[in-house]
Amino acid sequence: MTVPPVELDDLADPAAGFPQATREQWRALAADVLRRSGWDGPPDAVEDALSTTTYDAVAVAPLYDAADLPRTPRVVRGPGPWDVRQRHADPDPAATREAIHADLENGVTSLWLDLKAIDPAALPAVLDGVLLDLAPVVLDAGPRTAEAAEAFLRHVEKTAGGVALPGGNLGADPIGLAARTGAGVDAGAAAALAGRCAADHPGLRAIIVDALPYHDAGGADAEELGCSIATGVAYLRALTGAGLTAEQAFGQLEFRYAATADQFLTIAKLRAARRMWARVAEVVGGPGAQLQHAVTSSAMMTVRDPWVNMLRTTLACFAAGVGGADAVTVQPFDAGLGLPDAFARRIARNTQSLLVEEANVARVADPAGGSWYVERLTDDLAARAWEWFQEIERAGGMAAALERLVPERLAATRARRADNLAHRRDPVTGVSEFPDLKERPVSRRPGPGLAVTSGEGLPVMRYAEEFEALRDLADARPDRPTVFLATIGPVAAHTARAAFAANLFAAGGVATVAGGPGTDPAAIAAAFRDCGTPVACLCSSDRLYGEHAAPVAAALREAGARTVWLAGKGEYEGVDATLYAGCDAIEVLRTTFDDLGVNR
Repeated sequence: MTVPPVELDDLADPAAGFPQATREQWRALAADVLRRSGWDGPPDAVEDALSTTTYDAVAVAPLYDAADLPRTPRVVRGPGPWDVRQRHADPDPAATREAIHADLENGVTSLWLDLKAIDPAALPAVLDGVLLDLAPVVLDAGPRTAEAAEAFLRHVEKTAGGVALPGGNLGADPIGLAARTGAGVDAGAAAALAGRCAADHPGLRAIIVDALPYHDAGGADAEELGCSIATGVAYLRALTGAGLTAEQAFGQLEFRYAATADQFLTIAKLRAARRMWARVAEVVGGPGAQLQHAVTSSAMMTVRDPWVNMLRTTLACFAAGVGGADAVTVQPFDAGLGLPDAFARRIARNTQSLLVEEANVARVADPAGGSWYVERLTDDLAARAWEWFQEIERAGGMAAALERLVPERLAATRARRADNLAHRRDPVTGVSEFPDLKERPVSRRPGPGLAVTSGEGLPVMRYAEEFEALRDLADARPDRPTVFLATIGPVAAHTARAAFAANLFAAGGVATVAGGPGTDPAAIAAAFRDCGTPVACLCSSDRLYGEHAAPVAAALREAGARTVWLAGKGEYEGVDATLYAGCDAIEVLRTTFDDLGVNR
């Protein structure tokens, strides 16, 4: 294609001088590519063929243009650095105090204290030397919220006197506590704390609307959003019923959301949350700004190959910043192993410092705004979440919906998510994909770790847990369980499928030993006997399977094989089952464990 010369006056239009591309042209080109992989649909069906669907049934298309841009007004956070908030949960007050000072001296701007792990009575010791007029403190005490709030407010009066606090939150969240533990919902104490904050500590908030329990239970983004908005509305009713004005009630709430490695869904979720809350404020008659605290997802974190968590949390932190979160907590990469060490906390806070100070992510208000894709995704996600919010309201509000509606909805999503994880449609790098059987274990001091639940609360899901449980069983054996890979034919014929099979078995901690190459069944069977395992897997091309799969399988059976897998698809005599992209890897591994005598 020849591009005509661009005149200086045309520089105002970046597309000047280029022929106008059309959606139909793109469809035709994309259809040509798809047909090379066997797709035979018409060009006008290519977008459907390339679309994906989220757990909320929101379609994600392969192409967006100006026609996809919704007309819904945007609600954005202004430019400027977000609050770098570090979580502390070490029950040793001295160790927590040391970690807090290290954080505050190196980029952290606020503190999140887990007082379910730290004794609330130790707050004065933990916060010794912390300038409360500079560093906001957020409490998270669960059933001990009232006790923790009293201890904190006494400490404020003693050390800060009449100095106004710049922010922070007492962490009251009776609905979130009910979601975690199954306890009853009593908003009276939370409303009383909100009244005290509004009257005596105008910079301090009393209530957290924590959406993490719904994310940690396997919920989808719109489900997390709908639950949070319904919870916020319930708290507005409780606070105004206790005598606060609508403006005061709105000013007592802070929302907490999960940020995941799916950066675009995280960006859209935070943008949709602000839009939904602005709509509530429009109806109620209060200020529309939503204070957001984004926390990198506990569900996505792994115990195996935990170093990969650094990449996950970097993506999540970037998405939280671009999405407009007011405060961000990056969980240390070793948080699932126990109490994070100083190096992990340093990496967590420096991840944020790099994005804010070096990458300048915070210098632009709503940097994703105007993107056809992000705007449409935000709009679709907000619409789906608003439908769910209305369903909760029809059920009697969030407290009533926690009895049945919310658990049942989340259970259905969790089951779909678990199925996708088992089939590796949702891959977990370092665990279900590209596991390292030679990784050196990482140990940490015992601690609360990631999200926990108790009593009759919502269950907690971690995406890697089923594969990691199998890895633990395999690693506990004196000798690593092994599967024999019967590689048939030349190297070029079996390399790809042998690598695929080895990766799948390694996800459960099972090693593989390749025998071959060659096509002689007797030679392959001899190599199998030398391996000393009762499980084999054929690896080759479809063409060679047609000629050699049956005799090789028969030879392996005669040599003592209990199970003969085949990497690929198709039915062959003597083959028990096939391994292919999208097969149930968990079920394959469990069957293999049974054949290998690994106790489950």
